[in-house]
Order: sequence, then structure tokens, then C-alpha cells
Amino acid sequence: MLKILVCVSGGGTNLQAIIDAVENKQITNTEIVGVISNNANAYALERAKNHNIKAVCVSPKDYADRSLFNDALLETVDSFAPDLVVLAGFLVAIPEKMVQKYPYKIINIHPSLIPSFCGVGYYGLKVHEKALERGVKITGATVHFVDEGTDTGLIIMQKAVSVEDGDTPKELQQRVMEQAEWVILPRVIDLIANDKVNVLDGKVVIMK
Repeated sequence: MLKILVCVSGGGTNLQAIIDAVENKQITNTEIVGVISNNANAYALERAKNHNIKAVCVSPKDYADRSLFNDALLETVDSFAPDLVVLAGFLVAIPEKMVQKYPYKIINIHPSLIPSFCGVGYYGLKVHEKALERGVKITGATVHFVDEGTDTGLIIMQKAVSVEDGDTPKELQQRVMEQAEWVILPRVIDLIANDKVNVLDGKVVIMK
């Protein structure tokens, strides 16, 4: 049984997609052991509680400096003893020591087709605003392993989404969530839970 810990900063729509997929058996062999948010007001915490999932807040505002926050975050993650940490809209830079402690055991969902529109400053609605400014016709989402960089880890799965004429950033964001994020994030978790994801020669290989 894969024990997953979900980290989220806001409303938790991707968290809800994971919860739903576990409950309806789209994600198998998996238990959500906890939810961490850096935002005490995140609705994601309520989503977790509504499904009897332990939910905690670890906020940078409660610590004198970033180093102390990083220590507290890692300590809290460790307390759940997760097999996989899922960043589902977690707007916090993951400490390098956490990446090193959990190699290939942290995944992130990003709302673009990496390497497009990713890296420092590209998160949330800003990704879609930039995509529309550039006039892209195809966007999408990416699930990747987390390394010491920002959106630079090995890509596990991507799904493309068409940009429609007249799209607003919010309309595009919603379509990417519905057609890509809520599809591939649960899919990747299920694959990992069933030992279908391997890293060979610096690339991700999905076993059939």
C-alpha cells in the first residue's frame, strides 16, 4: 500500500481529484496519510478533514527565518512516513535536504507542457496569462519528479490541451485542470503505486 502525503497551498482541486480517484478505485493500492498546507486558510485543509484525512498547516509566517521553516516542514513530512510526497499546487520551494532525503519520491503537477512556461515565477494563473500573451495554440500539464531546481525534474507524464479563441486566463486554467491535471496526476500516482514507473538512464520509463 503506497502511503501518499499531499502538499497544497490553496483550494485543493487537485487534492480533491486525488481523493475522488482513491475512493472510486481509479487510484489503487494507495492511502492518503495526510495533507500539509503552508496556508492556514487553504480550503484544501477542509477538503482533507471532510474525508477524515489528517491535515496540518506549516506556515513560514510562524518561523523566524526560512531555515527554521524548512526544518519544520521536513520534520512534519517525516512524521507521516510517506512513500510518496505529492505537490498539488504547493507554492513553496522544497528544501534541498528534503529532495535529497526523498529521491524520486516527490512529484509535482505543473500547469504547462514543460519546458514551456515553467521555472521561477511561473505558477498558478500566471502560467496561463503568459501562455495567452505568447499566443500559444496548445498548452497542457506536466507531472514530474522534483529535484533541486524549479520545474527541472524528470518528466513522468504530460497531457496537451487546446487553447481556444477568446480564452481568458481563468477559462484556460479551468480547462487545463479538467482535461489534464485531474487526469494525469491520479494516473501517475496509480502507476507509482503499482510499480509501473522506473528511472533508467536518466529518463522515466512507464512499464506496461
